[in-house]
Amino acid sequence: MSRLSDATLVSLPSAVIRPAYDRGATRIGVVHFGPGAFHRAHQAFYLDRMLTRDPGLAICAVSLHSDAVRAALEPQDGLYSLIEREAEPQVRIIGAIRQILTAPRDPGAVFARLVDPALRLVTATVTEKGYCLTPAGDLDADHPDIRHDLASPDAPRSFIGWLTEGLRRRHAAGAPGIAALSCDNLSGNGARLRRAVLQFAQARGDADLVRWIEREITFPDTMVDSITPATDDALRAEVARRLGLTDAWPIQRERFAQWVVGEGLSAKDAAIFAEAGVTLAADVAAFERAKLRLLNGAHSTLAYVGLARGHATVAEAMADPTLAAFVEAMMREDIAASLKPAAGLDVPAYIGQILARFRNPAIVHRLSQIAWDGSQKLPVRLLETLAEARAAGRPIARLAVGVAAWMVFVRTQARARVAIVDPLADRLTAIGLGCTGDPTADIGRFLQLDAVFPRALAADGAVRAALATAYASPL
Repeated sequence: MSRLSDATLVSLPSAVIRPAYDRGATRIGVVHFGPGAFHRAHQAFYLDRMLTRDPGLAICAVSLHSDAVRAALEPQDGLYSLIEREAEPQVRIIGAIRQILTAPRDPGAVFARLVDPALRLVTATVTEKGYCLTPAGDLDADHPDIRHDLASPDAPRSFIGWLTEGLRRRHAAGAPGIAALSCDNLSGNGARLRRAVLQFAQARGDADLVRWIEREITFPDTMVDSITPATDDALRAEVARRLGLTDAWPIQRERFAQWVVGEGLSAKDAAIFAEAGVTLAADVAAFERAKLRLLNGAHSTLAYVGLARGHATVAEAMADPTLAAFVEAMMREDIAASLKPAAGLDVPAYIGQILARFRNPAIVHRLSQIAWDGSQKLPVRLLETLAEARAAGRPIARLAVGVAAWMVFVRTQARARVAIVDPLADRLTAIGLGCTGDPTADIGRFLQLDAVFPRALAADGAVRAALATAYASPL
């Protein structure tokens, strides 16, 4: 079977949606760090729409570590298929990625793109851990990658190191300013990215660079949303049947997709983004908080409790009446109370929409995938909500369940000698192996993780009691 490429696009069945622009006429104006499944299902999808109006917004995709994306997509001219999962699936070919680089393999090419005067946007989906932040939101100067990048700025390892050095070279070359958009699930992600970049530049002792970044570089807050299950062999086989071509790395997601972008885009780009379906908002915080707490917080709870109850996917977990009722009550009664009213955000309707999306049987979203990187996700998905509820005197019992279920998950993985996918994997494995099953003692071991639990929260007797109760019987 032939492979998907520019040359084979003409052979696709008529039902497959193809790029509605001349790929050969496009120019790279976006550098994206972290071209994993979510980026290719989300931002690249929107930029694919934008290319019909502006050919200067094609993407150079940069992988910080693995060469897998380049190896899969370069022979396909950067093309790949996206299946939108609903009762009637829809298949489209995304053509927005025009260049794929692996940073350690070709650092000169990455810096050349970052310095290119035609560059307008740098975007990133590097996960929460990729920003190398402390729990307080500052750049973690003790992070091994940050220490390395400060000592060897010409050969960075971290996203922050790459971006800051790229901006330094851009400034030195006299190139214009750009917008840098974090598209990860971090509260105030634009502000956090700006702070980390400025602190990195300050740590390098480059006051001139600091002033230039403050003056010329914008960091809009963003909120992104679309459930994107991992690619597997079954998806590859289905895509081959639908295309009549081989695609080494197809992507799937639900049809729903949302991208909210705050202030900081140029007037030209803002108009193009809006036309492509992006929501432009003066204050992204209300959208972001609702998504992080309602969708992501419920997702994490479903993952850890669902795995403990023997479920494999979100749809399976939602077919469990007890678990589905629990999650809905947590969302409507506990999490919703933490959200401030905002124009255009109907919280009860949004919750209903999320629950319907969770129940979508066409989406095979594995709980084991959602369970990755719990030490990084739980602080923003559940612990902030729990801490606010405690301070306001609201109930915390349901909010504690997902956190306690994560602890049970870590203990179970460690005892089974199954690798834990988490930046704190070694510490978590040691904690899990040391657990005896005594709720109070085991909870105490986890609460010593300052990188996860703020000290005031960890010392709160009511919080410890709620966690111990949930740990003994999550649901």
